[in-house]
Amino acid sequence: MKSRLKELRAREGYNQTQLAKLAKVSRQTISLIEREEYMPSLLIAVRIARIFNEPVEHVFQFAEEEL
Repeated sequence: MKSRLKELRAREGYNQTQLAKLAKVSRQTISLIEREEYMPSLLIAVRIARIFNEPVEHVFQFAEEEL
């Protein structure tokens, strides 16, 4: 799964700690998602998408072979 998290976070001026607090997750979770080492739950994905006022599918994308 690809993520635009780092790009969106930079656009809004959030550091990982700030975004983590808003999303109610740890900073480590944000870091793992950005490095594509962790796939967030649907709940976390929706929280993150709402922070950026983006649809979930604009923040997280699956490669065709992952589906």
